[in-house]
Amino acid sequence: MTQPRTPRTHSRTAAPRTAPRSAQATTPFERPRKTAPAPAAESSRPAPRKIAKAAAPAGFPPAAPRKPAFPAPQPEPMKFGARISRRASERLRAGHLWVYSTEIEALGLPKKGETPALLPVADNRGLLLGTALYSPTSQIALRMIAREEIGEAQWLQLLAVRLRAAIARRQPMLAASAGNTTDALRLCFSEADDIPGLIVDKYAGLVIVQILAKGLDSTAVRAVCVQVLREELSPAAIVERPDPRIRELEGLSAPNLDPLFLADPAAPASATAFQINGLRFHFDANSGQKTGAFLDQRLNYAAAHDWAVRLGTTGRALDVCTYQGGFALHLAQVCREVTGIDSSRASLEVAEKNEEANRALLQAKVDWVEADAFEILRGWSDAREKFDTIVLDPPAFAKTQRAVEGALRGYKELNLRALRMLTPGGLLLTCSCSQHVSWTDLEATVAAAALDAGRRVRLLERRGAASDHPVVLNLPETEYLKCLVLQADQEQGLGNRE
Repeated sequence: MTQPRTPRTHSRTAAPRTAPRSAQATTPFERPRKTAPAPAAESSRPAPRKIAKAAAPAGFPPAAPRKPAFPAPQPEPMKFGARISRRASERLRAGHLWVYSTEIEALGLPKKGETPALLPVADNRGLLLGTALYSPTSQIALRMIAREEIGEAQWLQLLAVRLRAAIARRQPMLAASAGNTTDALRLCFSEADDIPGLIVDKYAGLVIVQILAKGLDSTAVRAVCVQVLREELSPAAIVERPDPRIRELEGLSAPNLDPLFLADPAAPASATAFQINGLRFHFDANSGQKTGAFLDQRLNYAAAHDWAVRLGTTGRALDVCTYQGGFALHLAQVCREVTGIDSSRASLEVAEKNEEANRALLQAKVDWVEADAFEILRGWSDAREKFDTIVLDPPAFAKTQRAVEGALRGYKELNLRALRMLTPGGLLLTCSCSQHVSWTDLEATVAAAALDAGRRVRLLERRGAASDHPVVLNLPETEYLKCLVLQADQEQGLGNRE
C-alpha cells in the first residue's frame, strides 16, 4: 500500500528553482550559499527499460549518419579582394584602419604576378567592409581608406580632398608662423589625417613628402600630392625623402633623387634653414632622422625652457640623446651650463652649426659630447656628477610589442642614472617615442627607478606630440610620443641607494 502524496503548497515567497551549483553566479555583495546535497528521493516507479538498437541484418552495411537538412552557409571564395578574420573585422568596425597579414583568411588577386594598390575588404562572412591600400610584403597588409568599394579614380579624388583638409586644419598654426617664430610643422600625419602611409612636413619654403605604404607608391599619387601642395602652399621646392627601413619592409620602388617640384630650377632644393620657437635650425633633406628634424617635440622644447625658469633649475643642464640640439639650445637660453650627448657625430656637427646660428640668443655655450648614453650616464652617476635639469629623449627602444620588456629595462636604467645625478628639487623631463610603450608602462618604470634611486618624484605635467601630430582615439598608435615633466626631491632620511 502506497503512502498518500503530500500536497504541494504554493507561496509568493517560495524559493525559485536554481541552476546547478557550478552554473550559479553570485553578486559582489553576497557570499555563495553553502548547501548540503539533497538525499535521493525514493520512488516506487520501476526503472525505465533500456531499448537496444537493432543490429543491421547480415549482409547489409550499417546505416550512414543523417546529414542536416540545411547545412550551415559557408562564405563564398573571394573572386577579387581580401576576406579577413572576425577579430580584424571587429577592430575595423571599432574605427581602426589596419589589418595584419596573419588576419587575412582568403585573398583574390586580379592576375597572377600583378599586385593591385587597392583591394576591397570583406569580413569573415563575406560582408563588404570597404577598400584598403594593399601591401603584400608588409606585416600591415591592409590600410583602410574607405568604408565602401572604390576604384583608383575615386581614390585619387579622395586623396586630394583629404590632403587639402589636413592642410586646412593646420591653417591656424601656419598663420601663427607669420611672426617668424616657427615656420616648420607637419602638414599630414598619415592615419591621423585619413591618408595612411603619407607624411608631409614643411620646413620654411621646403616641403618634404614621405611615402610609407606600397599602395601609395605610384606616379599618380605623387602627382596629386604635388598639385595640392603647390596650390595650397606655393613652396619653393617639394622633395620626396624615403625611409630606408620602411622601403625594405613595404617593398617600395627605388627612390628618385630628383625633386618632385622646383619653383626655381637654379635654386638648391634639399637644404634650407627653419625656425622653431624663435631659434634657427639648419635642415638637409638628405641627412638626419625621420624627415630631417623632430617636429613632434616642438612644444616640449619650449616646455623644458619654461619649467627650468619656473623651478629655478637654471644651473647645469644635461640633454641626453640631443640629436641636433633641440632641447639643449632651448635650455642654453636660460641655463648657466649645458651639455648635449649623442652617439652620432654627424648629428652633433649639425647641432654645433645650430648653436652658432643662435649665438646671440644663448646665455650658455653648449658642450657637445659624442658618447653612448648608457655608458656615460653610468660613469657620471658613479662619479656623483650633479645637474639641475636633465632631459632624456632616447630613440624608440620598442619597435615591436615583443621588444617592450627590454625597452622598459632600458628606460629604467636611463632614468635611474638621471635621478641619481639630479640635485634636490631638480627638473627631469623624460620621453618615450615607442608607440608600444603605454603611459602606464612609462610611469611605472620611472616610479621604479625613483624608488631604486631613493628619490621622491612629483609629476608636474604629462605632455605629448605637438598639435600638428594629432591623436585619434580609435587609433592608439597615433599617441606614440609621451613626455613626463617631473621634479625630483630627496626622500627624507633615505638618500641615494648606491
